[in-house]
Amino acid sequence: MRLNTSETKQHRCRRLEGKVAIITGASRGIGATAARLFAREGATVVLAARSKEDIVSIVAEIKADGGEAMAVRTNVAEATSLETLVRKAIETYGRLDIAFNNAGIGIAKPLISITEEEFDHVQAINLRGVFLSMKYEIPAMLAGGGGAIVNTSSVGGLVGGVGNGAYIASKHGVIGLTKVAALEYAQKHIRINAIAPGPTLTSMMERWLVADPQVEHYLTGAIPMGRMAEPEEVAQAALWLCSDEASYVTGVTLPVDGGLVVP
Repeated sequence: MRLNTSETKQHRCRRLEGKVAIITGASRGIGATAARLFAREGATVVLAARSKEDIVSIVAEIKADGGEAMAVRTNVAEATSLETLVRKAIETYGRLDIAFNNAGIGIAKPLISITEEEFDHVQAINLRGVFLSMKYEIPAMLAGGGGAIVNTSSVGGLVGGVGNGAYIASKHGVIGLTKVAALEYAQKHIRINAIAPGPTLTSMMERWLVADPQVEHYLTGAIPMGRMAEPEEVAQAALWLCSDEASYVTGVTLPVDGGLVVP
């Protein structure tokens, strides 16, 4: 059964009212969906992505719906880019309460076929990007008295897999960083968690399904709930972890996978 987003909009309270949130990887898929969702929940949203054109259109959509948002072109692999992102958020809105560190890329190749450059590029975006994001987000949150961070890992960060070594290594690393940061800042009023999405119907996944229709049968056959996630279902999990409803939750990795990694 698909999520009825129209019903959830009608019944949802504004759980992020008055909060300022950064979302990386916000140009499409889970990140873009989260930007719209967080804004509907009352957050002021700072959208970050390598392509500013894509996020500018989402900002316009959020503002047309009565929300407040800003687009900042960001390369999460570069420290200066993330420092600028956080600085612009603070200069514009005065504080930072929430960060959803969602930017990521994937590559599917057998381990010995991955070039050093490909391996390093995946780690730079998926793992270094999360490290650098938190490096600049956490001081801003400390200055404001606390906050909440959610990092996007993957079911690939919880289990092994064939033909996806660089991606899986990076996503395992995200979970490790999340645990360390959660412990270091637990008494500083900053909660830090991760989500581990399973197969999700993003535009990237849909292109894959068109190219190889057998993929959907294989994936849905492996998922106990018998279907892939909608992007909003994953974004809702991130929203909950960012909200005060999860005020006593830190250091966890929440699978959002239809039961895929249930032991």
